[in-house]
Amino acid sequence: MTGPVWVDGVAYEAYVGRWSRRVAMEFLSWLDQPLGRRWLDVGCGTGALTSTVLALADPSEVTGVDPSAGFVARARALIEDGRAEFLIGDARSLPVSVGSVDVVVSGLMLNFVPEPTRAVAEFARVLAPGGVAAAYVWDYAEGMAMMRHFWNAAAALDPSAAERDEGRRRGVCDPEALRELWADAGLRAVTVQPVEVPTVFAGFGDYWTPFLGGQGTIPGYVRSLSEPQRNRLRDLLAARLPVEPDGSIRLTARAWAVRGNAAG
Repeated sequence: MTGPVWVDGVAYEAYVGRWSRRVAMEFLSWLDQPLGRRWLDVGCGTGALTSTVLALADPSEVTGVDPSAGFVARARALIEDGRAEFLIGDARSLPVSVGSVDVVVSGLMLNFVPEPTRAVAEFARVLAPGGVAAAYVWDYAEGMAMMRHFWNAAAALDPSAAERDEGRRRGVCDPEALRELWADAGLRAVTVQPVEVPTVFAGFGDYWTPFLGGQGTIPGYVRSLSEPQRNRLRDLLAARLPVEPDGSIRLTARAWAVRGNAAG
């Protein structure tokens, strides 16, 4: 089984980037950090969380780091703010000095890192004394409805699809796993809480089309199907999804958010 492909920033934005921006707003409200701090966004992607930090937290600077050159290029094109810098880099070996940032954040990234323990240790390494490390990941098992509907339909047609379903695997996307990661990195006062936002699709096309973009686990699975298989899956989803009288599809997305403090 191959991993998800993360190259095309435009395709990613249509798939989950747009929903990440809504979660980012709730996440930053929960963090409630003072103005003028130095921020680091690990796994910044196309800049959903970085742009929200710039808009709501009035930072002195924000550095976004992502391993995908395509995503970094997209973030640089979208965010023209002198306080923001974007670098290509690995969460397990951040291109940032020890104790140089006040807040480390990460949105929808940790579950894609082969060694999340190393990544969170890096978060702690770069934090200034008393700084905050925080992240959020989708609740794939139950709370990310657009994906839950997809995988349930896919497994009904193809039992082997369950092997790709993140919600069926024990990983970092549950509260206790996140709490353990933060505690093991030496972070203090660790707190985990859910963040839930509406995900309203204008119609079935708005729901289905982003799955054809090749960015992520679901689009990668869709791309692996033959055209007849893809059509059967599309038709089953169209029959199963809850459609409002106006044709819209109103779902919700839940993420698990975690935070902890460096020793002060």
